Amino acid sequence: MCRTLGIAAAVLLFWNATAAEIEPPALSLANVYRDNVDLEAYWVSEKLDGVRAWWDGEALYSRRGNRFNAPAAFVEGFPEVALDGELWMGRGTFERLSGIVRRQPMGEDAWRGVRYMVFDLLDHPGTFDQRLASLRKLLDTPETSSIGLVKQFRVENDAELMAMLDRIVANGGEGLMLRRGDSYYRRGRSNDLLKLKVHQDAEAVVVAHLPGRGKYIGMLGSLLVEMPDGRRFRLGTGFSDETRRRPPPVGTTVTYRHYGKTGSGIPRFASFLRIRPEP
Repeated sequence: MCRTLGIAAAVLLFWNATAAEIEPPALSLANVYRDNVDLEAYWVSEKLDGVRAWWDGEALYSRRGNRFNAPAAFVEGFPEVALDGELWMGRGTFERLSGIVRRQPMGEDAWRGVRYMVFDLLDHPGTFDQRLASLRKLLDTPETSSIGLVKQFRVENDAELMAMLDRIVANGGEGLMLRRGDSYYRRGRSNDLLKLKVHQDAEAVVVAHLPGRGKYIGMLGSLLVEMPDGRRFRLGTGFSDETRRRPPPVGTTVTYRHYGKTGSGIPRFASFLRIRPEP
């Protein structure tokens, strides 16, 4: 993630225009996903690692109001309404994409692999549910078109959300975006739009073994662990049956995976990975 941000910052240094060509609109921005979200209220999509772009009905612009030098053939047939989206070439192509879209006018061949992936309507007065329905009618385009609609999904619970995240990350994706279905287009940062990125690893010390229930009766249910800052939490997933039968001893340092932290500093969706080998 830091590397990608570094590339983006470096690319911006070479932007040819010193000021915005037009006054850019305030776009919606995402907060970080937390575990107290009502998932049934949200649509979920892949977080595309591309270049944010908005279409004003005539041309493509960056968030800062600089016009992208897209060939006329690339934007031919784009609808005459304001759109919010991402210029994208596929997973793992950010550096190459940036080199194409930030330069002075280039031929059609250079833009051939680029698509404008739309995820919202800027000036539509309705909720996202309504905006998405309009977009689906507006952008019923083939995969070969230079404009397309970001696929939106529904999930029922955290487990399904995390499974989707794991699949996308395993295939080279960056993470997920969540958009609240009953929300209107809100400028700036809000919980109407959330981002969920890849997991992190951390370590904690086993403080106690907590007994299992149901099919885990007589086995480990979860570990009570302590982080270096003294905070404690239950680590209850990621164990094999063998580990549940013979859990790490109290005092052992274990490595766990998590997806950021809650407002109180507790790891979100933490799961056991392994016992840390002693030196």
